[in-house]
Amino acid sequence: MRIPESKIEEIRTAASIVDVISGYVQLRKRGKNFTGLCPFHSEKTPSFTVSEEKQIFHCFGCHTGGNVFKFLMEYRKISFIESVQELAEQLGIQIEYDQSEFTEQQPEQEILYDINTEAAKYYLNNLLNDDEGEVARKYLQERNVKLHTMRAFGLGYSLRGWENFINFARGKGIDIDKCIQLGLIGKTADGRMHDKLSGRLIFPIFSPNGRVVAFAGRVLDPDDKGAKYINSPESLIYVKGRILYGLSFAKDEIRRLDKAILVEGYMDLISLYQNGIRNVVAVSGTALTDEQVQLLSRYTKNVVLLFDADTAGIKASMRSIEILLRKDFEVKIVSLPQGEDPDSFVNKFGKDDFEELVKKAENFLEYETRYYESQGKFNDPSEAAQAIRELVKPVALMNDELKRNLLIKDISKKFNLREKLLESELDKHIKQFKKFESTESRQLQKRKSEETAAIIPNAVSVASSAFYSLEQEILKILFEADKPSADLIFSHLHPEDFTVGLNRELFEILKEEFGNESIKDEFKSRDLISILKDEIQEAYVRELTFDKYSVSSSWEERFPSITSEKILLKRTKDTLQKFIFETIDKEIQSNSREIELTEDESNQLKFMKANNELEREKKRVREELNVKDNYSE
Repeated sequence: MRIPESKIEEIRTAASIVDVISGYVQLRKRGKNFTGLCPFHSEKTPSFTVSEEKQIFHCFGCHTGGNVFKFLMEYRKISFIESVQELAEQLGIQIEYDQSEFTEQQPEQEILYDINTEAAKYYLNNLLNDDEGEVARKYLQERNVKLHTMRAFGLGYSLRGWENFINFARGKGIDIDKCIQLGLIGKTADGRMHDKLSGRLIFPIFSPNGRVVAFAGRVLDPDDKGAKYINSPESLIYVKGRILYGLSFAKDEIRRLDKAILVEGYMDLISLYQNGIRNVVAVSGTALTDEQVQLLSRYTKNVVLLFDADTAGIKASMRSIEILLRKDFEVKIVSLPQGEDPDSFVNKFGKDDFEELVKKAENFLEYETRYYESQGKFNDPSEAAQAIRELVKPVALMNDELKRNLLIKDISKKFNLREKLLESELDKHIKQFKKFESTESRQLQKRKSEETAAIIPNAVSVASSAFYSLEQEILKILFEADKPSADLIFSHLHPEDFTVGLNRELFEILKEEFGNESIKDEFKSRDLISILKDEIQEAYVRELTFDKYSVSSSWEERFPSITSEKILLKRTKDTLQKFIFETIDKEIQSNSREIELTEDESNQLKFMKANNELEREKKRVREELNVKDNYSE
């Protein structure tokens, strides 16, 4: 199943990137473009730029950028196809799919999604209809999971044996190597293939848009010596730290209630959902990550943590509190009775008692204070001092100064300490966190800059700074050029005139595209970006097309009465002449050095004649381009 290219282009053309991004980032108009704080890295000065004209975005800090689909993919942690579907839904555009299955023409991601969909159907059928599936059905019934819930969450069962799924996949014409890539099939050391999830209860893991990205398999046989859970490996469509289990089922209710309940396990979530508590997501097998919190922030900024009451659950709560506070969440924690987890509690006591428990949720300060008290931390002065420092630390993560001050007052009253003392401790932590964030941000920017710089190794040593700038200015003009300006450039310059490899490659691509009969009047940078496959090259092109690399912002001011077409032609002629003169002058300088070094008169004469010819060439170029200091109509 794939979306035709023509339909993708229709959706892209219909969307306004400024309107879409404004739904997630506060943008301000600045000249032709819009700017805001980058949502992909921490910064205080806006370096995130959106161009309505070019329909692209770019951050000059972390170098993330692309078109409207790329923004949704990066911001919402979804696939390309999901971004197309989401945008189509917003615009009211109906998508018609090509119904071809497992063809080479499909994007790699779509092939993997389709394989997972077929696998999910296979496992579900085993659970509901196969005799061997009785063991899994019985287990779920004992856990009070009803048939409609099994169907809703697509629960399944993988038959015991080495090749049941392998034979199913072969019968469907599914690529076996891709099944290995997705973790559906395993390989022994001697190369023998086997069903990876054999004999396990299957939990499909869904993307926020409801597509199967991975699976978790729970062991059912108590004699099985394997791990309790086996999870799919990370793949092109699945990054563990970017997925919240159950979000596709819960997101509407989370939005409606403006609150999410965060639990640890699959069965915790399924039991709560079945009992009518629908605003629940699970971290499932991983500590809460920054990316999961970023994902959740699309739907709410209010979270209730509901982890197990054992030591591991308490530690997980503490870690999660810090990550959530750093992202400006309101955090509350529910303490379950000893020995209970969300699954057992809701099945024993029901929805009403569970909701009463949630109403009594503590703020993070109350929760951590009670925990330290239960550990006897306040009985010894040195341990008490350390515990109070630990209480102040998460307060320092909050950006809201008023909330910070109120919480410091609470700590002051509870432990009968001077506020000034606690404020001093708070300032220390704030400085530490800011230093850490600043270092982290610098490292990210440095890494991205190094990646971008790697594409043009030794650029400055290969070319003079003047050459390098002129090459960029020529490319910048071509991104904005009409046919007359482009033809003028291509008639005077050739790829070999460019000293930087990347600039030369881009010039060749532009020349080919302008020669394309389908290009009527102009070639837009967004079209070039769609051709490029390398992300670093894309970042370089985006930076060229934004004002940072603009030829001159003063042209319109200098010639307010002249049409934009004439100004563009003037810019083209001026830059082209500088480029050609720079090349000729470099050759003249080289010849002059040879004249000084050689004692052979015939060689001296030869280089002098060459220089005379080069000076005449400069005159011809000046006359042909007719560049004057003052421009008039």
